[in-house]
Amino acid sequence: MVLQAFHAEPVGGHSGAPATYQRIKRIFFWPQLKKDVWQFVQSCSTCLQAKPDRAKYPGLLQPLPVPSESWEMVSMDFIEGLPTSGTANAILVVVDKYSRFAHFIPLRHPFTAATVAKVFFEHIYHLYGLPKSIISDRGRIFTSQFWLSLFKLAGTTLRLSSAYHPQTDGQTERVNQVLETFLRCFSHACPSKWSSWLSLAAFWYNTSTHSALGRTPFEVLYGHPPRHFGIDVASLAPVPYLQTWLTDRELMQSTIKQHLERAQLRMKRQADKGRSERSFPVGA
Repeated sequence: MVLQAFHAEPVGGHSGAPATYQRIKRIFFWPQLKKDVWQFVQSCSTCLQAKPDRAKYPGLLQPLPVPSESWEMVSMDFIEGLPTSGTANAILVVVDKYSRFAHFIPLRHPFTAATVAKVFFEHIYHLYGLPKSIISDRGRIFTSQFWLSLFKLAGTTLRLSSAYHPQTDGQTERVNQVLETFLRCFSHACPSKWSSWLSLAAFWYNTSTHSALGRTPFEVLYGHPPRHFGIDVASLAPVPYLQTWLTDRELMQSTIKQHLERAQLRMKRQADKGRSERSFPVGA
């Protein structure tokens, strides 16, 4: 009766075990009081239904498989709500999961599945062919029947992310952030000119060293470092290791895959620190 009065009644307010214990011990005492309070609060059905789950996020991180070559698996997303620049007010971001090479394609909103498919074929397909799988969120563009039918006929798998699970498409979401920062820095004085900075933004991003790769996306995709200001770095500094790496494409591919797997394992290890592994019986 004491436990019921000091926890489940309005005076107790269904407080947690520490607060309930402090209330009771001011007036009452019996052996193993704290243990009894803890057990009573933990078994309170009202608390279990009404209070949020404070346990670690359920389920360990399950990373997507690392592709074996460039443009085998790509991720796609949109940046919307931009001021009109020329005829565009949105950006289609396409990122290769292997090389991290990105393309930023201006679009005009509202757009349809057919519009996005046409833009994809004009800017991506003619360079790299059709990927085996595409990672995307569950926007209406990607879930439309036309889009699904198109990929089915082309033999490409559309990997849709789960609801409320942005980690699936986290690579593109991160690229969106750095692209928005770049445009904000260089077009803040004249926001309507952001579309003229897209090509430079793509070059800047693709020639920046990626933490997971240990190299730039440009080097991974093309096999040699980019020329800045017309200067060929390889000819100016003919390092033997660099020359060997440039001529041995297969070695570079295996090295990049090892870097990606190591980075993926590191991200999984960090993510799992805040997660807990749970299993539920069927029908429970």
